[in-house]
Amino acid sequence: MTDSQHPVTPTDPRTVSELAEAVQGGFPAAVADLGGLVRIPSVSWDAFDPAHVAASAEAVAELVRGTGLFETVQVSRAPIGDTGALGQPAVLARRPARDGKPTVLLYAHHDVQPQGDDADWDSPPFEPTVKGDRLYGRGASDDKAGVMTHVAALRAVREVLGDDLGVGVAVFIEGEEEFGSRSFADFLRQHRDDLAADVIVVADSGNWSTTVPAITVGLRGNVTFRLTVRTLAHASHSGMVGGAVPDAMLAMVKLLATLHDDAGSVAVAGLHSREAEHPEQSEQQLREEAGLLEGVTPIGTGPLLSRVWSQPSITVTGIDAPTVANASNTLSPEVSVRISARIAPGQAASEAYAAIEAHLREHAPFGAHVDIDDVDQGDPFLVDTSGWALAEATAAMTEAWGEAPLQIGIGGSIPFIADLVQTFPEAQILVTGVEDPDTRAHSPNESQHLGVLHRAVLSEAVLIARLDARS
Repeated sequence: MTDSQHPVTPTDPRTVSELAEAVQGGFPAAVADLGGLVRIPSVSWDAFDPAHVAASAEAVAELVRGTGLFETVQVSRAPIGDTGALGQPAVLARRPARDGKPTVLLYAHHDVQPQGDDADWDSPPFEPTVKGDRLYGRGASDDKAGVMTHVAALRAVREVLGDDLGVGVAVFIEGEEEFGSRSFADFLRQHRDDLAADVIVVADSGNWSTTVPAITVGLRGNVTFRLTVRTLAHASHSGMVGGAVPDAMLAMVKLLATLHDDAGSVAVAGLHSREAEHPEQSEQQLREEAGLLEGVTPIGTGPLLSRVWSQPSITVTGIDAPTVANASNTLSPEVSVRISARIAPGQAASEAYAAIEAHLREHAPFGAHVDIDDVDQGDPFLVDTSGWALAEATAAMTEAWGEAPLQIGIGGSIPFIADLVQTFPEAQILVTGVEDPDTRAHSPNESQHLGVLHRAVLSEAVLIARLDARS
């Protein structure tokens, strides 16, 4: 089935006009509420204070209650498998559908990445700061702007459609997406009836630019783990045995070097790429968006966006070794690194992990001992572009932006989407978002373009109105 078999009619112009007016009137409050959320340092990682994530959940719950659309809004936590631990608090609300209308589930997450070194920020990371047309702060875009897209769209829909609203609406604002969504599957099982929907909107992706919207139809999967290499029972004097005995750092460096070929492409047997068409991206655009230093060349082969969207990648994201300041003249007995691999759409994460593990054990130099632990996996995802929901979203975004959305892939991962597909196999999933190429999510000076946020809110409000008009 193709998109042409899902013809759509324009949204009633009066409805679009009234929604646009409502979004415009409510936008200053939405930006202020976004700033309030940014002030809460809701980092969900184990090493950070969980009280901030709890405070963030309560703040989001209050915003959802304030839409006036839900009788009950709850903050809930689910177990993490059989560990005995609970996941971070999420916000859940549901408004039942009437008269045979569909139900839409609106997803975002209120937890954020650690801010890193405050000195790398031009403004305090948890103090929302407007400069020009951007709001700066950790989580200002990823994904508290996603939260506010839902809240502000629902406010506008409530103002325009009021009690006539028949479409069902469920809201799920997760509290641990940045820490692997470890209780996500259990949360789905625990609240399956509350979350069931015909259409699921995942507001956690990006747009082609600040003026051209996008719907994400391809996501890479991920495999992360800690790799430890050991060569010695204890540290040894580098002058006494250096040159005859391999230290762990040497072994680790040689082992990591086997993961890529001379062009920088992944060189692990069993990792696959996906054949697909990709829009053109210039090297200059890549250099500017990535901050590539002068003289440093891109890596890999094939079209640039193919390397990011449809090919695997492997990155060392952290290392545990003696610091330069504390280095002594000894051979290190062991070194650990954190590996983050992105998996091309179409390959299971478990298959990819098995290939990487086999490669590392096979290529360990000098007989070094290799240990792998703290493994986390998430499958890639391809959106079914033939469904009626994508056609409805395309129409809504075109009307709100004045530009038709591109269908794009992204190099990042949203592993929990596989859980959504497994739990709700009949639901149509739309991956949208508020980011743009200058957002710098996860990095210092993360920001949200306010024009993009405004258009994202209107897009979602129009989409809900279109769903409400379906029979």
